[in-house]
Amino acid sequence: MEKRVILAAIVALALASLACGITFNLPETDVKTGPMVTKEISAPAPEDASQTTDLTLSFAAGELRLEPGAQGALVTGEARYNVADLEPKVSVEEGQVRIETGDLEISGIPNFNDEVRNEWELKLGETPIRLSIKAGAYKGAYELGGLRLEALEVDDGAADVRLSFATANLAEMETLDYTTGASKVAISGLANANFERFIFKSGAGDYTLDFSGELKRDATVTIDSGMSNFRLIVPAGVNTRLFFDGGLVNIDLGGAWEKSGDTYLLAGEGPTLTINVNLAAGNLELSN
Repeated sequence: MEKRVILAAIVALALASLACGITFNLPETDVKTGPMVTKEISAPAPEDASQTTDLTLSFAAGELRLEPGAQGALVTGEARYNVADLEPKVSVEEGQVRIETGDLEISGIPNFNDEVRNEWELKLGETPIRLSIKAGAYKGAYELGGLRLEALEVDDGAADVRLSFATANLAEMETLDYTTGASKVAISGLANANFERFIFKSGAGDYTLDFSGELKRDATVTIDSGMSNFRLIVPAGVNTRLFFDGGLVNIDLGGAWEKSGDTYLLAGEGPTLTINVNLAAGNLELSN
């Protein structure tokens, strides 16, 4: 017990040092604010309702919210912003839709203050989608249950994200690929995502991956992270094998988890969830 407490203290100090121990002398870019503007965002659904659309959301900084509910369209919603160069742009080509933050050019560190506002609230439609989200430093709130996502890719920087599949994804998802920097990310209802492969790569941060929902087929998860705190939640009764490869990591077992060498097991029936964890340092909590 004493060794684990010491290890946790070392990791906490190391994580804190990442935030305050390094100084960079980089130029700043002033961001000029103006009056608040509200702009509607929309993209049409394909004429063939069975056609898959590649949808890319390119978001600089601010707050981004996604949920189902676009009626008769691929995307509906609005953007609110008070920096003219953050005006969103929508481009539609055959089978491809891109919605992106405008022409703001940053030569150094953006000097975003509390007066800068950039908020998107979007609803997605029911046609098949391969969704890609590319974002910088931002807050994200995503409810993606009930959609037809054939693939999901998220690539963001320093983020605070809550992503949920409260109900089942209505399509078989080939790959869920999430890459993030030093962030705080919580994903729930992952079994409902109906993925074949889930790849999660991150820098230092605090991450919760909750595999609740209904696992309909065998699925593989790969987690590759530096110095981080991870909480993995898998409901009891889900047949699970977790293989660990890492360094200075404190591992806490809870619920029905059992350890066998470097393998951690949950007994269950039905499809198998295989999880591969490569964590350089930090804390790994396994619970139900």
